[in-house]
Amino acid sequence: MAPSSPEPDSAKRWRDLKKRAISAAVLGPGALLCAWLGALPWTVLMALAVALLCWEWVRLCGLRSRAWPGMALPAVVFVACALAVFGQPAAGLTILVLGFLATWAAVPRLCPRAAPPPPASWLALGVLYIGIAGIALIELRHDNEAGRGNILFLFFVVWASDIGAYMFGRLLGGPKLAPAISPGKTWSGAAGGLISTMLVGWFAAAWLAPGTPSVARVLMVAAVLGIATQLGDLLESAVKRHFKVKDSSMLIPGHGGLLDRLDGLMAAAPVAALLAFAVGYGVPLWR
Repeated sequence: MAPSSPEPDSAKRWRDLKKRAISAAVLGPGALLCAWLGALPWTVLMALAVALLCWEWVRLCGLRSRAWPGMALPAVVFVACALAVFGQPAAGLTILVLGFLATWAAVPRLCPRAAPPPPASWLALGVLYIGIAGIALIELRHDNEAGRGNILFLFFVVWASDIGAYMFGRLLGGPKLAPAISPGKTWSGAAGGLISTMLVGWFAAAWLAPGTPSVARVLMVAAVLGIATQLGDLLESAVKRHFKVKDSSMLIPGHGGLLDRLDGLMAAAPVAALLAFAVGYGVPLWR
């Protein structure tokens, strides 16, 4: 039998395209539908997403979410997000900070004989990482006047950043963006993602809130969210490199975990929530 020929470079370059497309086809429609239908379906979706994200993070730390100290992460995050659902986001953020400090301090005492000792700092960081993103996404959609548009705008610019960075990076290649963290990312991909974010943000704003919004402001808001998305992607890569894993879990068979799929959104959501807070209730965040 003749030896199989090596895979062409062009095929290697697009090897994970199918994986990304399937992930988007599975996760995207459900998220869009819940965002469109209203705050209640969105809250149910957020509860499920937060539960799975907490499970993945605790698992990365080598702990179990149904036993102490791993249970601390979902417990704190769920209480904080519940407060946000009932209109108390400031109280929810306070719970997150207190939970972060308590987890960091208490984990070594809960497992004094563990070898190696439990990763208290990483477990505690998960409280802030997942909790802040969860509260931000809840707050964005619970604005009855502008919530639907703000969430959809956020989705569109995050997806545009991911797709643009992937396509431009694969097509153009070039110098690496952060080779020590994520060897596959390039400066051309980062630029392509930013350009795609701004273009899609412009069209999305015109569709979601027809009128005459300041083009400069729309592009600026989209760019800020696009940069946050790319930083979130790099942060998740750094986390996985620290834990020496390729994927956060196998929750999505063959496609990694939810942390892998939502890394950009989790970083951009708090930024979007701050922008929405700055412009006021009922106003699109890009106005």
